[in-house]
Amino acid sequence: MRLIFAGTPEPALPSLRAFIESPDHEVVAVVTRPDAPAGRGRHLERSPVGALADEHGIEVLTPAKASDPDFLARLRELAPDACPVVAYGALLPQAALDIPTHGWVNLHFSLLPAWRGAAPVQAAVRNGDDIVGASTFRIVKPLDAGPVFGTVTEEARPRDTAGELLARFAERGARLLLATIDGIADGTLRPVEQPSEGVSYAPKITVEDARLDFTAPATAVDRLARAVTPDPGAWAEFRGERLKLGPVLPADTEEKLAPGELLVQRKQVLVGTATTPVALGDVQAPGKKRMAATDWARGVRVEAGERIS
Repeated sequence: MRLIFAGTPEPALPSLRAFIESPDHEVVAVVTRPDAPAGRGRHLERSPVGALADEHGIEVLTPAKASDPDFLARLRELAPDACPVVAYGALLPQAALDIPTHGWVNLHFSLLPAWRGAAPVQAAVRNGDDIVGASTFRIVKPLDAGPVFGTVTEEARPRDTAGELLARFAERGARLLLATIDGIADGTLRPVEQPSEGVSYAPKITVEDARLDFTAPATAVDRLARAVTPDPGAWAEFRGERLKLGPVLPADTEEKLAPGELLVQRKQVLVGTATTPVALGDVQAPGKKRMAATDWARGVRVEAGERIS
């Protein structure tokens, strides 16, 4: 089939590669977000999907809005049979949805109808879901509400960060999305409407959302820290300055600490929560490199009773 692939960040790359390498499909163009400032120099850079398309000589479309008339006209000229989508990052108007013969088929990193929205993997980690997965579905105007073609699932791993989980399902999801487009092409696959029960939403996570609250139970602190790793990254305040924090570890200790209270031991730095303490992992102070929590604590000379908030 003639395909236009839509996607922007690195998790979309395995799927784009799968279609480029497939002998049964032709990627005639990709749609991605416009070039954006990056790095210290804030120079404009192509998205990962756009850069991969450039490497393979594939036309790259970067509309500021998917409703742009020139963009819609180019889509019609290209006459795609289907448009696979992975983390494109913008809503598609009905005028765009109507163009491909078989619609826009999205790979979403949750088991729909759970965790519709921008941050499904982070939501699954923070919620402590036992089973995690990805779904392919036909895009309709309501957010992530279209009929589902297929899913892949696995049992959640207890120490997964959102980044690790997303990396795995970017690969597994690429195979699912390719199989979905194959099934649409040969007429063997029909989507099933999502149930009305079990709908939940996962909005984009902000930097403020990533602040750890040590008045919460240890389980909640642990899950949030892993859910926001690597992006936007967990943080807390110490002596009025922001500390970037890696994932924490539930501590096997009988120490009793107040929420946020620090205790520096030889091999770990404990922090009190509403329940049992957790051990800090990596720490990055302003203007410093990331380091082990014990090295940080010795460097700043944490005093007895000091707290992180």
